[in-house]
Order: sequence, then C-alpha cells, then structure tokens
Amino acid sequence: MSPHRRVVVTSPQTRLAHARRRSRAAWRAPTLDPVEARQAQRVYRAQRAPALMALGALGVLLFGLPVLLDLLPAWDNVRLLGIPLSWIAIVAVPFPAMVAISHWQLRRAERAEEPE
Repeated sequence: MSPHRRVVVTSPQTRLAHARRRSRAAWRAPTLDPVEARQAQRVYRAQRAPALMALGALGVLLFGLPVLLDLLPAWDNVRLLGIPLSWIAIVAVPFPAMVAISHWQLRRAERAEEPE
C-alpha cells in the first residue's frame, strides 16, 4: 500500500468548457448550389416511392400477421416440435421479413443515389 493520500482530480474549468461548447446561434442547413439542389430533389423523389412501399409492407406485416392468426385459429392446434404453429409464425416470420424489406429498401435507395 502506498503511504500517499488519495487526491480527487477534477478539472476546474469543466463548467467553462461546457459553456463554450454550446452554440448560441440556431443551426441552419448549408445551402446547396443549384446543380446539387436539383440532384438532391431527384434522389429524394426517386427514394420516396420505394420508402412508402417499404413502410406499407412493414405495416401489412406488423398489423396483418395478428389478423391472419386471428382468422386461422386452427394454427393454434398444429404443433411443430411441441410448439403451436401460431407462436412459430409470431417469432419466425416478422424478423426475417423485416430484414428482407430493409434490404430491398436499402438496395433501391442506393440505386437511386448512383450517378446517371
């Protein structure tokens, strides 16, 4: 054991450093030159429809699966490895489907960003 006494080490300027980091002015998006603005609009328009389709597919998946399971109560009686098929559908269907939807959306968005 060291005979030295423990000393608390703190920065005396902590409050000052935090105060300096804060910006007083509101952040504004940088302005684009006209060519970049047109390209950004083109990419936005090209990505909007696939994004809405992906969002719709996600909504159908998340809200449609419970409706489907409600319409097919027989799936509760069908068992795979002792587990009801409806439980397996709840676990095994949404996540791979969401991964597939996100992969599809990402590829469409990247394709829209490629230079012409």
